[in-house]
Amino acid sequence: MITPSQAASDWQELTKLTQGQPIVVEKVRLTEKDIAIEGQFELPQLAKLNLEDQVFIVAFVRSHGSIKEMEQVFGVSYPTIKSRLTRIAKSLEFVDANPQPTRSEILDRLSRGEIEAEQAIHELEALK
Repeated sequence: MITPSQAASDWQELTKLTQGQPIVVEKVRLTEKDIAIEGQFELPQLAKLNLEDQVFIVAFVRSHGSIKEMEQVFGVSYPTIKSRLTRIAKSLEFVDANPQPTRSEILDRLSRGEIEAEQAIHELEALK
């Protein structure tokens, strides 16, 4: 079992090796199940950030978003913290956790009997 410290060290080494170049993961192995899945997997957005920005985001989350605490941790001013957060935020794509279904998805659910006609009509009208 890999410890969080080992994983962080491995990630830092990988980041140094790739020097910010795009990478694709081609194999995922679930160690406890000894199951491997091969294919091409894109890294999550946060994993694509450079190491310094990843450390910054971890510090931000651990400080519960307190810019005052971030100022103390990094020894920089409020505008510097805000500027860095803005730069990082612009590099990240917003992921809609609850996307609105398309017209064809609603009709497919209706044809499979997953929703009634009234619900389908309601959802289709909401698309307009």
